[in-house]
Amino acid sequence: MLVASQLYLFARGDRALQQFPWSSRHKTLLRLVLTGFLVSTSIVYIALLYQWAPLERPSPLILYALIYPTAVWSFGSLFSSLVLLAADLTGYCVKRLRSTVVEPVEVSAPPRDLPRRIFMQTSLGALAAAPILISGYGAAYASNGWEIEEVHLSLSPNHPRNPPLKVVQVSDIHSGLFMTPGQMRHCVEAIRQLEPDLFVMTGDFISHSAAELAPCVKEMAQVESRYGSFAVLGNHDHWYMEIEKSIAAFEDAGISILHNAHRVLETDRGSIAIAGIDDLRVGRPDLVRAVEGLEPTLPTILLSHRPEIFPQAAARNIALTLSGHYHGGQVKVSALGLSFSLAHLLSSYPEGLYRLRNSHLYVNRGLGTTATPVRVNASPEITLFHLT
Repeated sequence: MLVASQLYLFARGDRALQQFPWSSRHKTLLRLVLTGFLVSTSIVYIALLYQWAPLERPSPLILYALIYPTAVWSFGSLFSSLVLLAADLTGYCVKRLRSTVVEPVEVSAPPRDLPRRIFMQTSLGALAAAPILISGYGAAYASNGWEIEEVHLSLSPNHPRNPPLKVVQVSDIHSGLFMTPGQMRHCVEAIRQLEPDLFVMTGDFISHSAAELAPCVKEMAQVESRYGSFAVLGNHDHWYMEIEKSIAAFEDAGISILHNAHRVLETDRGSIAIAGIDDLRVGRPDLVRAVEGLEPTLPTILLSHRPEIFPQAAARNIALTLSGHYHGGQVKVSALGLSFSLAHLLSSYPEGLYRLRNSHLYVNRGLGTTATPVRVNASPEITLFHLT
């Protein structure tokens, strides 16, 4: 899609150049500049996307002068090409309609209205530039514009907790190029101010390299919670790390990985169980093993990177399932009370709160990004649960 969009933009740009009254030399020079720009940005972005040119902690100059602009252009230009393609198809359809409805008449051709043509081309160019500008805005707030979402739920209506148990969840941190130690530290400071009783993380700690785990573990270990910190692994953690080593890194930092396992916590407001399963697609999840031996009446929180475990969890009367994975779509369009994103096509649980009988599911939008450092209408999230 990226390569196709760049080829189309070149053809469209070259066609637009022909409308301007410039010399052939100037047009050739601009054509070469356009070609070099489109080819170089595509190569850099694809190299980053597939880790052909891995960069660990690049200098701010490289990150903000090369990597971010390349990623923003590559993502935004996909939608810019769609805008231009829609304009071209509309123009083609109008011409075809006119040719079939109106019988051609031999008339002398009117003089070309060059200023009007240039105005139309400039207006269309401004419209096509809008997705790139929006992508730039989305990149500026993708890792720093997080929101604290507060959710009030009852785990055990017959035995309410007073005061409520405060549980903080983060997900999909994606430590790497677009989630630096400084950005993670900023999030941790906000979490510490919430003074959680329990801190949980639902997978995808890294982006594309095992080397990205150590900074993430170091920062997340700074969260102080009354009853401990717990986590499960996600698909990125399986793809790029040795599971045993990653579990050991967390355990050494005081963070418990619930790998198809559970813990029973004795709080001053009664007992509660915290369980976790491996990633549903690329791991070896075992819900039966994760909750084996738990009393059915014991309020249980289940951690699962992907939310599709929810029907099985509800069938076992698990009070609350916490998940992530979909980033809330990362780029979401909302209109007339409806929302649409890629996540809405992939899952019945793209983000937010769901209920099935007496069980609840919450899907966190995550802190980091994948594929592109852009978020639009799907801000990063830290979730604070007040559980009674």
